[in-house]
Order: sequence, then structure tokens, then C-alpha cells
Amino acid sequence: MSRFFSSKYKSLIPYTPGEQPKNMDYIKLNTNESPFAPSPRSQKLAKAAAKNLQLYSDPECRDLVRKAAEHFGVSTEEILFTNGSDEILNFAFMAFCQDGAAFPDITYGFYSVFAELNGVPYTEIPLKEDFTIDIEDYKGLNKTIFLANPNAPTGIALSVSEIEEIIKSNPDNVVVIDEAYVDFGAESVLPLIRKYDNLLITQTFSKSRSLAGGRLGFGIGSKELIQDLNTIKYSTNPYNVNRMTAAAGIGALKDKNYTKKNCHIVEQNRRYTEIELEKLGFTMTSSSANFLFAKHNTIDGKEIYQRLKEKGVLIRHFDKERLKDYNRITIGSKKQMKVFIEKLNEVLKELL
Repeated sequence: MSRFFSSKYKSLIPYTPGEQPKNMDYIKLNTNESPFAPSPRSQKLAKAAAKNLQLYSDPECRDLVRKAAEHFGVSTEEILFTNGSDEILNFAFMAFCQDGAAFPDITYGFYSVFAELNGVPYTEIPLKEDFTIDIEDYKGLNKTIFLANPNAPTGIALSVSEIEEIIKSNPDNVVVIDEAYVDFGAESVLPLIRKYDNLLITQTFSKSRSLAGGRLGFGIGSKELIQDLNTIKYSTNPYNVNRMTAAAGIGALKDKNYTKKNCHIVEQNRRYTEIELEKLGFTMTSSSANFLFAKHNTIDGKEIYQRLKEKGVLIRHFDKERLKDYNRITIGSKKQMKVFIEKLNEVLKELL
């Protein structure tokens, strides 16, 4: 680092995104991207919006907000769009964490980075031995709580009733439920915003709506929470969602049957992969996301990751002590998953 870098950031460990190598043509099952192209209307509307890129985008995203409010059954004052869901999560750390933050010790890696970046003291609460969350650990914490549901990288989801227990036991602090993967088999807590003014839900268009490259996320909560977040947005980057992405988002919402069909295919492919992995001696957590979290009964997780990479298949390995035996495997197309199983078979024959 340079001698000019602020001392308050010198100990900051940045988030490590999934690999995006260009040295060969990989089957990418490492970053939970969709195997499907953006919907036809997304592509059409984004292309049309490109004609006006000389103009700033609408900072209020009014057309997108109206369509999303209609789609999710909320008012236009209860939703805010951002540059990916990462941005609104960062806004929440900036806006609501005066009493500190709490989240699981195994979860989305950006939570601890955002806390460090914003000088927020935080508590990491250990998951149980089976990687599940004990909701009792989150009752009456008097801190802002961040929960990914389904969790990452485990894929395990809490029920709406379990999350409600956490929300109502922390009435004086915001509870942020990160629903990035909710469309692949979990249940959204969206109906609870009518009961609790301390609930903020974040979602993304990156996964189920095939717009990871567009960077579009959003938050839903009481109009007062959204007003707070807008204060942060307009103090940092008012034109945070570009014209093409906003248009693509409208198209994705209009093509809701396309999204629903693709999610169903991912769920089917997830089950196919689970069955094949079990045949090969793997055990997995119960996933409600577009990925599996799996370990082999005898072979080291990092060795499997490295051998697959050599064969042109990328999965995600984590070096954290409790996770090192596991790999996270994004669910792609049926063809991709068949190649993955084929290459995995080759690896196992080499190692066993």
C-alpha cells in the first residue's frame, strides 16, 4: 500500500470475489451465476436504453420502482434500488449500526468487510455443528442483525416463523434479511413488513433473474427505513443504477414466467446433482439455494477443487477451518452438471 493510504483502513481485509479466470474456457460453477441468459424483454429493453447513454439515469428509478412495487405488492415508498444488493447492505451498515452488528460466523463474507469498513463493532455468532442457525442466539441482542436466508455458503434456510421470532425480539434494532437466493426453494419474509417496522429485506437480480453483470439489487421495508437509506444513497452516489440495468430490471419483472421456469429447472438440476454426489460418497447440507455445499467422505476439499480446475471445471473452495473439507457448487444447466459429475468421477478415480 502507498504511504498515503488512510491508517483507518490499513488493517482492512477486502472481500474476495469468486475467480473469473481467462486462461481457458471453464465450466463456471463457482460464483452462483445463472446458467440462463437474461430474459428476452430484459435484453430488448436494455438495448433500447443504450441509445440514451449520453444522459444521466433517473436517480429515483421511477419506472423500475413502479413495476417492482406492483410485482411485490408494496408501495413505491417501500422499495429502493441499488447497484447490486451489496450496495444496499453497505448502506444498512452505514445507517443502522450505531449499536453494533451481529451475524453468523459462517455466512456471506461481505458482512464482516462492511462492518470493518464502516467502523462498526460486530459479533460473529457460531453456527451449530450442523451449520444451522440457533434462533435463540439472536433474541434480544440489541444489535443490528444480518441474516442471509438461505444462508451462504451452506444453502440452509430458516422458516418465516423462525425469522419472525428474531425480528419481534429485537424491536429497537433493524433486522436485515438478505434473500439473495430465496427464489430457489425458500420462503420470503416479505409479508412481515406489514407487521414490523424494523425489518429490511434485501434481494438481487443477479441470481434468479440472470442479471449478475447488470448489478441490480433492492431493499424493501417501511417507508421510514427506505427514507433513511435514500439519505445515504443521495450522499454517496445518486445515479447508482444505470439506464440499461434499470431497463433490464423492468424486463425481468415483466418476464416473470421466464424467471419462474428457470428457477424450477435449477431446482431439478440441484436434485439431480445431489443424487449423483451421494452415489460418489459426498454428504451435503440441505440446500434451498442455487448451489450445493458438499464434502467427500475421504478426500480433501481443496484437492478436489484443484483437480477439477485443472480439468476445466470451477467450483468454490473456502480455506476457513470449519469449511475446508467442503466445496460450494453452483447449479448450472443439466449439461453443465453432467460434465461436472463426469469430471468429478475422473478426479475420484485418480485419488482413490
